[in-house]
Amino acid sequence: MSTNQRAHDLDRQYVFHSWSAQAALDPLVIAGGSGSEVWDFEGNRYLDFSSQLVNVNIGHQHPAVVKAIQDQAATLATVAPAAANLTRGEAAERILARAGEPFSKVFFTNGGADANENAIRMARLHTGRDTVLSTYRSYHGNTGAAIVATGDWRRMPNQYARGHVHFFGPYLYRSEFWASTPEEESARALHHLERVIQSEGPATIAAILLETVPGTAGIMIPPPGYLAGVRALADKYGIVLILDEVMCGFGRTGRWFAFEGYDVVPDLITFAKGVNSGYVPVGGVAISAEIAADFDENVFPGGLTYSGHPLAAASIIGALDAMESEGIVENARRVGAEALAPGLAELQEKHPLIGEVRGEGVFWALELVADRGTREPVAPALIGQLKKELLARGLLPFSADNRIHVVPPCVVTDDEVARALAIYDEAFSAVR
Repeated sequence: MSTNQRAHDLDRQYVFHSWSAQAALDPLVIAGGSGSEVWDFEGNRYLDFSSQLVNVNIGHQHPAVVKAIQDQAATLATVAPAAANLTRGEAAERILARAGEPFSKVFFTNGGADANENAIRMARLHTGRDTVLSTYRSYHGNTGAAIVATGDWRRMPNQYARGHVHFFGPYLYRSEFWASTPEEESARALHHLERVIQSEGPATIAAILLETVPGTAGIMIPPPGYLAGVRALADKYGIVLILDEVMCGFGRTGRWFAFEGYDVVPDLITFAKGVNSGYVPVGGVAISAEIAADFDENVFPGGLTYSGHPLAAASIIGALDAMESEGIVENARRVGAEALAPGLAELQEKHPLIGEVRGEGVFWALELVADRGTREPVAPALIGQLKKELLARGLLPFSADNRIHVVPPCVVTDDEVARALAIYDEAFSAVR
């Protein structure tokens, strides 16, 4: 039996996969990776234009991050969160240096879902209110409050948390507001949000929780003035603004934080994924000084055994230092503007299946339609066929609903983008 087959068989016999009906699964075996590529035990190589779960921002097996983890493991592999640990403190210092004012503290978690969970808890304690507003097109994680804050179908079997209300965010391609321009979409979406706030009762609302740039929901770039308008509404009604940067943060949009491009500063930032590219599970909340001060004398009623785990903290230091010294965030911005944007626009012009291209940095979505006039989404079977065509040509895709997301690591090169664009072109030609 080949090693590939053994890995596949062990997975199918013993591993229970997330978000899946188990019987029909046929997972791809991945044995190793480097930069923007992964491979199996038989030497089949794939351009990873999924970044796994849009988290391997620094690329696979970056030597600086691997060494940071190895060195920390040799020094101190684990320590309780109540202790002071130099590595943890330096990781927090680096994150806050990127976040800027008014952020003063970091609460570390095990991932993005529990980052959002604890940000919600902080907002409720800070305001003395209960309700959390979030959009229908969103994903915030798979824990109690985070999954109910999520707007897609995954919350429906998991409605166990209290106090969540959803509203429609801007999405001009499929506008809920009969808008015809980005400016109209922004103004009407803000009017809708304010009416939801007023109708729910401002004095009941603790937080507005938004992905700065919604990721799994479709990489919808906020229209002009929208996030600044949300900030103004939050201030008007005394509501905490939480920006979920779990997927869009740390280089993904070509900026350290996505919100830096939208004239907005939140009260709480949630992060995970790109902060260390997933080499060790970690996430966290960057907390404004005002909210952090609430817990100077009052106990914060939350904690995790692995909060600020030293291996995770070391991986953050290794990742952020390498991203800075190697210009990786700048590379993501440049590649997005100079290679991905024009290349994907050419694909759209050539292939009628592509109804809209949207994104920035290394964070793009191709929305696929059966008819450009009606914008009817393509059938799921076509997405499945397209994924097979891409894999057969050596590209690992990321798909969601009727979309293919183009989300390579931030270290992707121009040559790799050119190879990927040629593969996308061939795959679209094969399925039309």
